[in-house]
Amino acid sequence: MSWESISVVFTTILYMVSSILFIRGIKLLGKADTARKGNLMSSVGMLIAVVTVLLEKNVTDTLTQPPMGNAYIWAIAAIALGSIIGAIWAKKVEMTGMPQLVALFNGFGGLSSLLVAITQYMTDKNINVFSSIALGLTIAIGAIAFTGSVVAWGKLSGKMFKKNVSIPGKNFINGLLAVIGLCGVAIYALNIAGILDMQIGSIGIGDLGIIIVTAAYLILGLTMVVAIGGGDMPVIISLLNAFSGLAAAFAGLSISNSVLVVSGCLVGTSGLILTLIMCKAMNRTLYSLLFGSFGGSAKKSASGEQKEPKSMTVEDAYLILEAASSVVFIPGYGMAVAQAQHAVKELADKLEENGAEVNFAIHPVAGRMPGHMNVLLAEANVPYEQLKTADEMNPQMSNTDVAIVIGANDVVNPSAVDDETSPLYGMPIINAYEARTVFVLKRGKGTGFSGIENPLFTNDNTVMIYGDAKQTVSSLVSEFDDA
Repeated sequence: MSWESISVVFTTILYMVSSILFIRGIKLLGKADTARKGNLMSSVGMLIAVVTVLLEKNVTDTLTQPPMGNAYIWAIAAIALGSIIGAIWAKKVEMTGMPQLVALFNGFGGLSSLLVAITQYMTDKNINVFSSIALGLTIAIGAIAFTGSVVAWGKLSGKMFKKNVSIPGKNFINGLLAVIGLCGVAIYALNIAGILDMQIGSIGIGDLGIIIVTAAYLILGLTMVVAIGGGDMPVIISLLNAFSGLAAAFAGLSISNSVLVVSGCLVGTSGLILTLIMCKAMNRTLYSLLFGSFGGSAKKSASGEQKEPKSMTVEDAYLILEAASSVVFIPGYGMAVAQAQHAVKELADKLEENGAEVNFAIHPVAGRMPGHMNVLLAEANVPYEQLKTADEMNPQMSNTDVAIVIGANDVVNPSAVDDETSPLYGMPIINAYEARTVFVLKRGKGTGFSGIENPLFTNDNTVMIYGDAKQTVSSLVSEFDDA
């Protein structure tokens, strides 16, 4: 067996090991108590994949080249720059900024695949028709993921598109852009096949095809996401994550890299599954997400008796909690804003010491990104077994003494159950209204991110505790300490 054959077999084995680590790692990420191990396993798989790529592409041959031609210098410089930016960014970002940071990560993933495809086009003169089509689709999907994620970041951060944007004939425009972009892919592929071989001025027909598909899908990413309301960004983030993975998979096909295909498929399919789960949690369909712009406009429910919510002091709330035998915390984005997760953990410990059963009911779309509340509570070392889904907690809610809603709004809105005129009607919620007593911790009387009024706040069994959630919860902890 020749050295070249041995090298191919060794490379294939390393790619298989890397792929197995990716698959096993993403499996472990499915459970909170094994997520750290899964993340580490996936990181090792990526390290093996990167080293293997460097060996496979004969990058070692550049070691003797001048600095500008030495691939290792460029690779090390890129790793160092990315590590510095990532470390500073991760250190500075607050938990309330995590959703928009994740959105940008999705965008950067799509942009990376796009740049890989364009680089492949510029350097590989022997590309075949299949690889050229994969390359064109990489550019298309990567472009959508990039600009769409930038728009999602702008909406979540409040730095761009603060008001709802309505595009007349949005679906027609998006469809036209998609067709134009696919024509660009076809032009490029036909040029590679030798069917179209001409110049338009100083631009080759293949170059023109690449320009068309890049421009069309960059614009499509903008128009597709900009008309969707900010309250639906958790679903959009998971969908764009799927797009970034799909772009990576097509990039792997265009450069004939199997491990990139595997990792891209894993990210793409897991992102799509999560998107479908999120859509189900909001009683939506993927079709309405892409073409209906649900959540694009905020509506208020006007049904039901108009009443003023009742408020209560911390001292009175303590007396109720002190006598409670079961308490459920229902967190929302307001908990992230107040950074109250550690104080909530302290209060949960005090309640358990007092003999109460404590659980946390987590809605799939609570917060502004998938798993937002789980991340916050895990940071505060809340036991994994106390984190329950809505399906797990709802059957027990009628026997719960106190439900404490912290900054959540839409995910506990009973209009989703009993008001057919509400935009939320049919959306699965956490049935906080069934608890014997409901505490709602809010800064004021405002609506949630969707702008929809919540009749839970005026129910007979609901009392409001106004103020900063962290300060309110800390005061409740102090009441237990002083007892």
